[in-house]
Amino acid sequence: MSQPTPIPLNDANMLRIIRELAQEPANVFVKKHARMRMKERSITLAQVVTCLRRGSIDEHAHESTGGDWRCTLRYQQAGDLVRVAAAIEKDESGQWIAVVTVF
Repeated sequence: MSQPTPIPLNDANMLRIIRELAQEPANVFVKKHARMRMKERSITLAQVVTCLRRGSIDEHAHESTGGDWRCTLRYQQAGDLVRVAAAIEKDESGQWIAVVTVF
């Protein structure tokens, strides 16, 4: 039996999945590059998680060359505009959000 062909994600579905996953902090993994940019740009983890939970799509959902789905979200809070480039990754244990970079 062959594997089913995955359906491409649109912005609404991508946003729904990210918001659901971001409700549980264990589902958010901040990559090394993103941690460096957070420090460089004085962006806190709380701001990143808030952007994931409440932000809107800034760069449309697209499939990367590695096969994961990515987008950029934006959220303005207390005068600070935060953008988070995020990917939905999965393996046999489930799905999670990989924070690729922040700006």
